[in-house]
Amino acid sequence: MRLTVRVTPRGGRDAVEGWTQDEAGRPVLKVRVSAAAADGQANAAVIAVLAKALGRPRSALRILRGDAARTKQIEVEGLEPAALAAAVGAPPG
Repeated sequence: MRLTVRVTPRGGRDAVEGWTQDEAGRPVLKVRVSAAAADGQANAAVIAVLAKALGRPRSALRILRGDAARTKQIEVEGLEPAALAAAVGAPPG
């Protein structure tokens, strides 16, 4: 399964904040991390907080791409829609 994630860096405690939508109305999962965006630790923090929230090992998550807007495409191996909804709520739409 692939997720689009919007990262808020230097936002205090690392946490999944729930769902929003992008400009095209597609679901985006909001994640807050304490690491600075330019810091290589930010990507590791995103993976760690998502792995914990989804109940998956870190090795099951991988960042496919990210951009300057702090939006990342993340692939999660073996994650089913029902498990995603149970962990972080159902995506909008």
